[in-house]
Amino acid sequence: MSETAASAAAALLDRIQAPEGGGREIPDAATRDVIGRAPVHSVSDLDAAIARVKAAQPSWEALGHEKRSALLVAAADAIDAHAEALAYLLSREQGKPLNGPNARFELGACSAWLRTNAATVLDPQVLVDDETLHAELVYKAAGVVGAIGPWNWPLMITIWQIGPSLRMGNTVVAKPSEYTPLSVLALLAVMNDVLPADVLIGVSGDREVGARLASHPDIAKVMFTGSTATGRRIIESSAGNLARLTLELGGNDAGIVLPGTDVAAIAEDLFWGAFINTGQTCAALKRLYVHDSVYDEVVDALAGIAASVPIGNGLDENNVLGPLQNRAQFDIVSRLVEEAKSRGARVVTGGEAAPELGELFYRPTIIADIDNDAALVQEEQFGPALPVIRYSDVDEAFELANAVEVGLGASVWSSDPDAAREAATRMESGTVWINSHGGLHPMVPFGGVKSSGYGLEFGVEGLKSVAVSQVVSGPGRKAQA
Repeated sequence: MSETAASAAAALLDRIQAPEGGGREIPDAATRDVIGRAPVHSVSDLDAAIARVKAAQPSWEALGHEKRSALLVAAADAIDAHAEALAYLLSREQGKPLNGPNARFELGACSAWLRTNAATVLDPQVLVDDETLHAELVYKAAGVVGAIGPWNWPLMITIWQIGPSLRMGNTVVAKPSEYTPLSVLALLAVMNDVLPADVLIGVSGDREVGARLASHPDIAKVMFTGSTATGRRIIESSAGNLARLTLELGGNDAGIVLPGTDVAAIAEDLFWGAFINTGQTCAALKRLYVHDSVYDEVVDALAGIAASVPIGNGLDENNVLGPLQNRAQFDIVSRLVEEAKSRGARVVTGGEAAPELGELFYRPTIIADIDNDAALVQEEQFGPALPVIRYSDVDEAFELANAVEVGLGASVWSSDPDAAREAATRMESGTVWINSHGGLHPMVPFGGVKSSGYGLEFGVEGLKSVAVSQVVSGPGRKAQA
């Protein structure tokens, strides 16, 4: 990372951080040095922001899809122009390295999703068109959208929320996680260089601000990505205003490796399905069920990759794994691994902190010979520790994989395409990947089932989710004639 990018990141920080002596200190995830000071907005500040975006919404919607799409493309261009500075700030604040499927990858996804939102067509749907009736289903802006983002992919997921919302003519108040406010506010500042005033406003505050955002009477739609527990609180908060909700909540994604699978062909994809973003991904592979016939080979292959992958400060261009983002998550991973050890599970590699690298670093960990009822299997670890569970009966593997309350993503792994397709239909999750895990495409809908939330994002379905539908009925061809 060049000095130029660091200087550009500092300039972005100067634009958005609180004045000296004010706000809240935000640490570097790797070094724990202070990066900057995040503004601490109040509920009154939020109310004022909502009033501003509400006033701006009618004229934004009136621009029409073509002009709004052109402005989204301009916003994507602005992100590309500031990508290195934003990646630098993101790497420091969140902890993810610049390279690999990490910070630069995330900035590329921000641009790609915005451009796809701009290019996606959502035409009226003709329902009936006969001699007596012509009826269409049309989609209009919902109004003001409240976007509440997470700390693991703070920029990309913010774009997932605000991109389609703006495209459909809504205005947006975006609240970043308290852990990663600076990079999100910087992203919004870059976008606001090209967007009309008050179309998009960021508010950096605590849980009280988040609760007010969900319950505010002028909020028509809430989009939230985060834990299931917080999602339930948002549902409760939104009961009074009946805001529409899209909730992408916790996952404890299972993968099943079927008998006879070519392990060498899948090992690298298996590893990154679990360890992308140091395991801090809602739809990462969290539990791996492997058939007896290939179990030892899979464990050895994963352990070999885990032991060799470069880990350290994200600003080092050589590293591809970083620290846990915060102490609370570090403690969860440590607790779950220690509980697994106490039950007699086998630590194949890792299984401990890496204090020589920094306070919140944890070695990439593969745990074998672990019982399915261990906490590391049943709870979402959200970190760099993968339990590998042995099975001999395929039906039992599916039963175990599905026996949790969440259902965000899942994967099946096989050298037999037909067997893999059949197996995929048996998984209880919103998405099932075959011979990969966690890959997303801006035109392919994504969302969870069970306690992983509801509502779809991406593509045409994602545009519909931030709109309100209206049926327009009129005379048919006979009456028109």
